[in-house]
Amino acid sequence: MSNIILKVTTNQMNKMKEAYRPFLVQKPIPYTLFSAKKNGTTITAYTSGKVMFQGTGAEQEAAKWGNPLTAKKATQTNSSSLPKDLQTLSVLGSDEVGNGSYFGPLTVCAAYVDQTQLKELRTLGVKDSKELKDGQIIQLAKVLKETIPYQLLVLPPKKYNEIQPTYNAVRMKVALHNQAIHLLLQKIAPVKPDAILIDQFTPEANFKKYARLEKNQLTEKLYFVTKGEQYHLAVAAASIISRASFLEELDKESAELGLTLPSGAGTKSDQVAATILKKGGEALLANYAKLHFANTEKAKKLVN
Repeated sequence: MSNIILKVTTNQMNKMKEAYRPFLVQKPIPYTLFSAKKNGTTITAYTSGKVMFQGTGAEQEAAKWGNPLTAKKATQTNSSSLPKDLQTLSVLGSDEVGNGSYFGPLTVCAAYVDQTQLKELRTLGVKDSKELKDGQIIQLAKVLKETIPYQLLVLPPKKYNEIQPTYNAVRMKVALHNQAIHLLLQKIAPVKPDAILIDQFTPEANFKKYARLEKNQLTEKLYFVTKGEQYHLAVAAASIISRASFLEELDKESAELGLTLPSGAGTKSDQVAATILKKGGEALLANYAKLHFANTEKAKKLVN
């Protein structure tokens, strides 16, 4: 069965939801915008901006929305190249949060979990952050920060907007993952992980293309797989710390503004952005939102 993932813009996502409206499946799934089933193909759209096509007609359906070269075959080919018994090894994993949210930062965390700590992390309840409530994530992150070595990088909206014209969304994430892993490897030296596992957001060749532009390019062998938190607790831990940081930063920004900033990129974000524009224009909005999202233009229309 084919399994294809596309990364789409907010505008494309809205068009897809409209197109699949007759085929929507009314089954709530955490961190998804919608789920549909058409001619044996399941389409799942995530708040991160990724859309997964699963089924016999996945490739044909995905090709309607993006260049097939930008679509990546998911875990079937990638997981087969992973080290044997990966779940039992000492692994450095990395993940990011905030890429699909209009408000708030982009957070990336690299976390190292030694094989002797795996049982302890399972006992703590470390697993895919999408299966945890926000309160649980924040509490778990506090414990993890005292338990395992990690490196957290937070890119606030203001800085995000400054570099976004030069760094597209993928290059930005590659730079952050690359730097977080580099800094963590320095922290744990001379210890070396058995593997470095990155929750895949772009094809491996594309990651390495952008990584070559960075000052501290990683030379260790890297592994890439979608849903990396299912393959090792290091990625799950990184995801939890990243998510907690994102939520905490969003709360701080909300307190500064005196407005509750929503996560995601839905209609509520448009409405809140319009309020901010009325209050201080685009200069103020740039401190709290990723301006290149389609929400900015929608908010302007609401103001006008």
